[in-house]
Amino acid sequence: MPLPKTQELARNLARIADAIERLSPPPPPRPDFAAAEAFVWRAESQVLAPVQKVSRVELALLRGVDYLRDQLLGNTERFARGLPANNVLLWGARGMGKSSLVKAAHADVNARLVGTSDFSGLKLVEIHREDIESLPVLMSLLREARERFIVFCDDLSFDGGDASYKSLKAALEGGVEGRPANVLFYATSNRRHLLPREMVENERSTAINPGEAVEEKISLSDRFGLWLGFHKCSQDDYLAMVFAYVTHYRLDAPEAQIRAEALEWAITRASRSGRAAFQYIQDLAGRLGRKLD
Repeated sequence: MPLPKTQELARNLARIADAIERLSPPPPPRPDFAAAEAFVWRAESQVLAPVQKVSRVELALLRGVDYLRDQLLGNTERFARGLPANNVLLWGARGMGKSSLVKAAHADVNARLVGTSDFSGLKLVEIHREDIESLPVLMSLLREARERFIVFCDDLSFDGGDASYKSLKAALEGGVEGRPANVLFYATSNRRHLLPREMVENERSTAINPGEAVEEKISLSDRFGLWLGFHKCSQDDYLAMVFAYVTHYRLDAPEAQIRAEALEWAITRASRSGRAAFQYIQDLAGRLGRKLD
């Protein structure tokens, strides 16, 4: 006996619903924030992957950035304690330790505050530049957690017709929900305004209202309450970085030799920076047959 039309329709709708449910991916698992102190956001799978060993240098080895270090440490510690703090933009010369300082400050604050009554844990979450548009999804995962989070984007900048900067603006302060109280955003960039000069000039020349177009672009940087500018270091600062590494890794070579080689290394690279100093140290350690543990 054939089913009544209403029952047949209900049965067909149920089969369609089952088929759609099988095709749709399961919801991402809830993050286990106790698994690690740092995570990498995998936007394609909407998963926070734990990082068991963070690639970082000790805070004491970052020379020539004392004022910037103190500013970042103070902001980070206040945030970790639940006090008001700012999003941070670290901008300026390449190789001067911007990303290293973020990772070192996170480790230092965690080590000093662990076990204190007003500290619930500070996690570092790295998001890649190309995944900025997924920030709202990441924020929703972090919003309800008891821990506090620094969302960190290294080498952040925008080019051409890239409009994903609007997602970052909304995630930092805009939108109905706003930025979660337990999340700060730290970014490093070679550009103070995160946009190349030619992009800003192009906006000015082609816009109906040039002032408003440029203002929208530059206002992205205004979402960062703390700007820390990194500039090329002096020869003395560069050598101080080199010898700090030499002492830390107990590299046995004559001081005059190290000085001469380190200066030659900087000249051949046309760069005096923390990155150049560490690259020289890697070369020296390799020639001495020493591992940098």
